[in-house]
Amino acid sequence: MRIRDWPEHERPRERLLAHGAGSLSDAELLAIFLGSGPRGRSAVEHARALLAQAGSLRPLLDRTPRQLAALPGLGPARACALAAALELGTRHLAADLARGEALTDPDRAGEYFARRLRGLPHEVFACLFLDTRHRAIAFEELFRGTLDGAEVHPREVVKRCLAHNAAAIIIGHNHPSGVSEPSAADRAVTERLRQALALIEVRLLDHFVIGDGPPCSLAARGWL
Repeated sequence: MRIRDWPEHERPRERLLAHGAGSLSDAELLAIFLGSGPRGRSAVEHARALLAQAGSLRPLLDRTPRQLAALPGLGPARACALAAALELGTRHLAADLARGEALTDPDRAGEYFARRLRGLPHEVFACLFLDTRHRAIAFEELFRGTLDGAEVHPREVVKRCLAHNAAAIIIGHNHPSGVSEPSAADRAVTERLRQALALIEVRLLDHFVIGDGPPCSLAARGWL
């Protein structure tokens, strides 16, 4: 049965308009992008099949646009629409961190790091530079590594802080394994950075480790 033949209160678009996007399942949200399914299958049924094949929503959407385009029933146009939607979400979150707005909620910074770093196949160490009022100045990926780790050089972090005239920073890196638990090395480099930054009077506010679940805050653990 086509979605247009469903009762109105069960159709994804009508439910979204009435109750908001949060009321829809992953398959229903994906179905809105698809618009329609292959012959004999509704968009929702097709979305469920794609999710089942990938395992869940995240491994499906972590694919590159070319990989998405190769999936049954997607193609270049729908794959590009999905990739564009994901990027819009990231930029919308980044707009909340635009200079001029003080960063008062640590969870927002953690979510931003997760959007930027989660799903990368290699480890990336990034830094969010802040001014004296904790307003965002810039976000930079400073070090890239392998599947197992990235070497972090405190001297380079200090140089970038001076270049941005930053008063404070938040750092973060991803664990491609999906495990967000900080390692002993993560704690050690955090302390090295804290000490190096103290010499130039720059505060290290937090260090987020990004895995499959919620970002892990070293400050929340009492390790900063």
